[in-house]
Amino acid sequence: MTTNPRAKSACAIGVDVGGTKIAAGVVTFPDGKVHVRSIIPTLPKRGGEAVLTDVERLASQLTAEARSLDLHIDGIGVGVCEIVDLSGRVASENCILWRKEPVWERLSRMAPTIIEADVRAAARAEALFGAGRGARVFLYVTIGTGIASCLVIDGHPFAGARGATGTMASGPLPDCGKMRNEVMPASLEEFGAGPALVRRFKSLQGSAQSGQDVLAAASQGNTRAVEVVRTAAEALGASIGTLINILDPELVVLGGGLGLSEGLYRETLINSARRHIWWEGHRDVPIVPAVTGTDAGIIGAAATVCNGDEVDR
Repeated sequence: MTTNPRAKSACAIGVDVGGTKIAAGVVTFPDGKVHVRSIIPTLPKRGGEAVLTDVERLASQLTAEARSLDLHIDGIGVGVCEIVDLSGRVASENCILWRKEPVWERLSRMAPTIIEADVRAAARAEALFGAGRGARVFLYVTIGTGIASCLVIDGHPFAGARGATGTMASGPLPDCGKMRNEVMPASLEEFGAGPALVRRFKSLQGSAQSGQDVLAAASQGNTRAVEVVRTAAEALGASIGTLINILDPELVVLGGGLGLSEGLYRETLINSARRHIWWEGHRDVPIVPAVTGTDAGIIGAAATVCNGDEVDR
C-alpha cells in the first residue's frame, strides 16, 4: 500500500455493530491502522437503548485510550447491520432497534459522528486497503450473523436511491435446494447465515452454538453438518452468481466470519457461483476473501469520518 506523503494524518473511532458482537477501535489514516480495539457481545434482545449505551461507553473508553497514545479523535464512524438511509438515519429494525433511538445525537456529543450501513463500511475498507484497492467495480459480500452485499464503483460504495442497497438475502425464497423434510426458510439469510446453520444443524440433532461450530463439525466429517453447510453455500453461491451476471464486477470480495472461513463453505459457494454464471467472460471473475479481515467493519466505519481522502489510491 502506498500513501500520499502530502496527506495530513487523521484519526477516528470505528464501531461495527453486528447482530452478535460490537467491535470498535481507534484507526489512524493514511495507514488504516487499528491501534486499539475492543469487542463485546451485542445482545440485541436487550433493546436499542441498551446497545446504544454500550456503544457510547466503548467510544468514551477508546477516546481516553487514544488520548493516552497522543492521538486526537476527529470523529466517530458507526456501521450498523441495518438499512441506513442517505441522511444517515437507521431505517430498519431487523436486529438493532435504533429507529427511534437518538443515536447520532448522543454520539455527536463526544465527536462528529457518521452512521453507515455496516456492509458499506466494510466494503469501503476493502476499497481503500484490501482486495478491492485499485478495482474500478467490485462486489463485496459479507456472510456472518447476516448476509448483505455492496457494489463499489471507483472506490465509493453504491448506496442506491434510498440507502437501501445490499439486502440480497432478505427477500423471500422460492426454493433453495432444501433437504428432505426440511421446512422452507423465509429468506436466504435464514438458510445460509451463521444462526441458520446452527438452527438447521440442531434440527438434525446436532450440537452447535455458532456457525463456526457447524463448520468445524463438517470439517470433522459429521455428515449432517456437511449437508447443512453444503446446501447453505450452494444457495448463497447461486445468488452471488446471479449478482455477477447482473452487475459485471471485476471481482467479488467475501467478508464476515463465514465468508472468511476456509474449507467446505467457501469452496462450495465459489463452485456454485461459477455454475450460475451465464456469460463465459465472467467465469474467471476472482472470488476472494477480504484482506482487511475481521477489522473491515472497524476500519471502514472510521473511514466514513475521514472519507478516505488521506489515502493515495
